Amino acid sequence: VSLERFQQLLALYADYAAVLDANDWERWPAFFTADCRYRVQPRENFDQTLPLCTMAFESQGMLRDRVYGISNTLFHEPYYQRHVIGVPRVLEDSGDTIKTEANYAVFRTKPSEPSTVFNVGRYLDTVRLTPEGLRFEDKLVVFDSELIANSLIYPL
Repeated sequence: VSLERFQQLLALYADYAAVLDANDWERWPAFFTADCRYRVQPRENFDQTLPLCTMAFESQGMLRDRVYGISNTLFHEPYYQRHVIGVPRVLEDSGDTIKTEANYAVFRTKPSEPSTVFNVGRYLDTVRLTPEGLRFEDKLVVFDSELIANSLIYPL
């Protein structure tokens, strides 16, 4: 992958984290292609090639539905998230698509409590070059623990 393309890839991940950390849910689907897949799967299932996912969305429209749910129908104690995403490792570059792997950690802070580690794992992504720039075509979030504390409301 060229240095310029790698810089674009780094910017994609940095912007993705910034939008999620700012709770700017309306902008989240724009990081994906129209026919994208976004899945959140425990490592145990991934390692055994079991298909069951904690969450699975199969289009940008389904991501917008999730945004609607987060913004209008889900009620929970407020909290903030902070994503720390490692430098993506390029696994394959075929011109208009790049396969990557990047470790992540998500910290959660409730206003009246200390910050805690909420979720850690890795992203296994297929990133596509589109006229709008790089977009996630397939984002598989493989989290390391078998359980998610409380519930998974916001995207990882």
